[in-house]
Amino acid sequence: MKKLEAAFYLQPDVLQVSKDLLGKLIVTNWNNEFTSGRIVETEAYAGVTDRASHSFGTRRTARTEVMYSSGGLAYVYLCYGIHHLFNVVTGPLDNPLAVLIRALEPVEGLTYMAKRTGSAAGDSRITAGPGKLTKALGISVQHSGYSLQSRKMFLADDGFRIDKNDIIATPRIGVDYAGDDALLPYRFTIRNHQCISVRIKTNTNSIIV
Repeated sequence: MKKLEAAFYLQPDVLQVSKDLLGKLIVTNWNNEFTSGRIVETEAYAGVTDRASHSFGTRRTARTEVMYSSGGLAYVYLCYGIHHLFNVVTGPLDNPLAVLIRALEPVEGLTYMAKRTGSAAGDSRITAGPGKLTKALGISVQHSGYSLQSRKMFLADDGFRIDKNDIIATPRIGVDYAGDDALLPYRFTIRNHQCISVRIKTNTNSIIV
C-alpha cells in the first residue's frame, strides 16, 4: 500500500480524478484505531461553473475556503446538521474542484467501524453512503483542511485495478437545485458493487465511461 502522490491531486480534470479514485483506499488512524475502506462511489464537483458545487459563482465562505487550496486536502462539511461528508480537494490553487466520496467497501478495522456506528461488525454496507462512511472511519468536520499526506488520514493505492468497462457514470444524487447541472453524469460507481449508496438501474442515464 502506497500513499497517493501529491501530483495526483493537482490534476486539473476533476472528472478524471473522480474516476481514478475508484478502487483507492481511504485510511484513518485515530488513537491507534486503524481503519480503511476501498472507494466504490464518487461524485465530481467542477468548481465555479458547476451549479451543484459549493464554490459555484466563486462563492467563498469560511467553510468553503479550503476548496480554493491546492489539491490534496480534505473538505468535510455538515449536511442537514447531521451527516459529515468527506470530499477530496483537487486541482491547482484557486480552482475550487472537489470529489465527494459517497461509498466505500470496508477493508480493515471493521470492529472499530462497528463500534463507531453501532452496527454489526460483519455489515458489508456499513460504509455504503457518504454520511455512513465518515462515521465508520471517524472523520468529522474537525478534519476539514487536513492534508491527505498525513499519517492519520490519507488515500492510498494497494494495486487494486478496475476494468474501465465496469465504471458507470450517472447523474449526481440530491442536487436537484442545480438545474440542468443536476443531470450531468458526474457520479461514478463500480458496476453492481454491493456497497454503493444507491442501486443503479440500467437506463438512459447510466452510461459506461
